[in-house]
Amino acid sequence: MINQYLKDASKRMDKTIKVLKDDLAGIRAGRANPKLLERILVDYYGAMTPINQLANISVPEPRLLVISPWDANLLPEIEKAIQKSDIGINPTNDGKVVRLVFPELTEERRRELVKMIKKMGEEAKIAIRAIRRDTNDKFRQMEKDSELTEDELKTAEKKVQELTDEYTTKIDEIIQEKEKEIMEL
Repeated sequence: MINQYLKDASKRMDKTIKVLKDDLAGIRAGRANPKLLERILVDYYGAMTPINQLANISVPEPRLLVISPWDANLLPEIEKAIQKSDIGINPTNDGKVVRLVFPELTEERRRELVKMIKKMGEEAKIAIRAIRRDTNDKFRQMEKDSELTEDELKTAEKKVQELTDEYTTKIDEIIQEKEKEIMEL
């Protein structure tokens, strides 16, 4: 029973890490990254559809994204969706493709981004600690119900703490890596 709860906690912590990585992928670090466009939805004949399902997205240069829609009639819609989004880049349209040119990040903007990713990392750690608390509460309830002995409870709580430490270390590594990428000139 203890192992089942630990596996469940581990799965939930993995999901937290995945969400953090996905969120960090959406932050531009001075380089063009197609993942920046994943959350942008385009009105495709009445249905809101992600850009990557309507067009081919390529990175011909480190600071340039080229969006080639399969239906040329979608160019204005794609442009409009990008302008409404929060990526802060104005698209250019040549009638066949949409180009996004990423400007160099200023030192000040880099520092803002680092603060933002550190905050995201802290939020992920809070989520990990909440999972630890939930799991420990389950174990304490099992001890109250006489399903666990006091020693088994201590061992289970120790294992949950080890799991928590492992995942918070992973979060720190992910954040450090992204910070290094952002501060790179």
